[in-house]
Amino acid sequence: MTKRPDTETTLKYAEARIDRAAERRDDPDWVEQALQQPDTRIIAVWRSRHLLYVSESEQPRAVRLRPEDMDDRGELVFLGMEESVALFAVDLSDHGEDEPELEDEASFVDLRRYGPLLDGSDANLLAYARAMVNWHRNHRFCGRCGTATASSASGHRRQCTNPDCGQLSFPRTDPAIIVLVEHPGDDGGPPRCLLGRSAHFPAGMYSTLAGFVEPGESLEETVRREVFEESGIELASVRYLASQPWPFPGSLMLGFHATASTTTIRRNDEELEAARWFTLDEVDQFGESGETDGYCLPRPDSIARFLIDHWCDKMHGRESSPQGQSPPDDRSPE
Repeated sequence: MTKRPDTETTLKYAEARIDRAAERRDDPDWVEQALQQPDTRIIAVWRSRHLLYVSESEQPRAVRLRPEDMDDRGELVFLGMEESVALFAVDLSDHGEDEPELEDEASFVDLRRYGPLLDGSDANLLAYARAMVNWHRNHRFCGRCGTATASSASGHRRQCTNPDCGQLSFPRTDPAIIVLVEHPGDDGGPPRCLLGRSAHFPAGMYSTLAGFVEPGESLEETVRREVFEESGIELASVRYLASQPWPFPGSLMLGFHATASTTTIRRNDEELEAARWFTLDEVDQFGESGETDGYCLPRPDSIARFLIDHWCDKMHGRESSPQGQSPPDDRSPE
């Protein structure tokens, strides 16, 4: 049985403490001057791994390199200001097969492993740097004419180098919904929540349903479509709860709570290998992934876990206060 922490109102990777200082991005003179300042720092990314100080006795910390720590800075992205300190990100993935050795007692590690242990500010900063680096790597060529692109606006634009094209590209985030579906119970039965299991999940793990927003859809329509496609369940209401930038590999997770109007599960696609209803008592018995042979919860830094914990808190009479919410969508299912 998992011991639930006190209610949290800020999700991991969402605790931004830097000023993005967008007005500085188009000022190359200011950027060049910032790179000459002794307190400027750089967040290095190597093959989707981040440079962290990791020890058994201390909380992991993000390494903020000085410009002089790097022989070849490569293409930099201006992230913003951390108080009076300018922060940049750099992708070192093309600098050979071997992990770059940049800082004593630090190494490039997988954020999936260490993200839950990081301070909220460090987690957000690394997620931001990772997303920007991935965007640059995936937009090296123009989607219109195929010519190579060049970075501009301190890494916040890429422009086609073909003078007859000149197509501009901007960083984009893929919106995805994620939803905790509950049913209040029939004929005096207990309330239940709907959880599903994907084939790539760790053994025993069940999670909330999720899916990407398609062109021309509202978020509420996406919630209804994804839930029906994955489980055959129709919804009576949909309510927004909170959002989370998710860096694996890079999307914006938009969290919802929904009330079901039907209970018969029929999986209409191959997204899930299983879906079922769980009572509060059953969910309370879930363990942590890797620590139990039975059912287990999603990783603690995920919005999926936040949605499940929020539902459990509500059922136990200690409802949390999520980051934001809108009035319920009380339309009847079509």
